[in-house]
Amino acid sequence: MQRMENYVTLEFLSRSSNEGFARVAAAGFAAQLDPTLDELGDIKTAVSEAVTNAIVHGYPDQLGKIVMKLKLLENNTIEITVRDWGKGIEDIQQARQPLFTTGGEERSGMGFTIMESFMDRLTVKSTSGRGTTVTMRRRISARIKR
Repeated sequence: MQRMENYVTLEFLSRSSNEGFARVAAAGFAAQLDPTLDELGDIKTAVSEAVTNAIVHGYPDQLGKIVMKLKLLENNTIEITVRDWGKGIEDIQQARQPLFTTGGEERSGMGFTIMESFMDRLTVKSTSGRGTTVTMRRRISARIKR
């Protein structure tokens, strides 16, 4: 278990306008680790996917609560948890398959695949009817200070 160095918790409604806020908040928090622009972009994209999944799939017909926890762990690692109390995922393995979606034709079904490719670790826990928790970790490469 890695020791926690710092954390922040944000709670917001499942409005699509809050996805951008979550991205910027995660980037601002991650800035403490001095990431490269590419690393920052990866974190923002992964957060975007996780929050969008909670909004679109967790609460398709209603507004609900989303909580995002950001933690700085030792070894220059950021952990991001996005939790909702919405519909939940019936079959996590199926949901993690590329191109699978329950969101209609306009959804690509690549959310979990994108999160997995941009982060070092991705875990998904879900209970049908009770919500989903997505936890992602990314180690930021240490840069030589000049």
